[in-house]
Amino acid sequence: MKNNVEKMRKERGLNQEELANILEVSRQTICSLENGKYNPSIILAFKISRFFGTYIENIFIYEDDNSEK
Repeated sequence: MKNNVEKMRKERGLNQEELANILEVSRQTICSLENGKYNPSIILAFKISRFFGTYIENIFIYEDDNSEK
């Protein structure tokens, strides 16, 4: 799953540690999210969307592996 977390974080002028503190997660969680190595829980996805004031779908982009078949 792709996401816009890094782009949106930078637009707010935040570093990973600051965003992690706001969302009450570790900096490593933010780093893994931004690198596409971690898919958030639904609760964390909602926290992120509320913080950025947008829909989850505007942050996280699900790509179905079967969409081209």
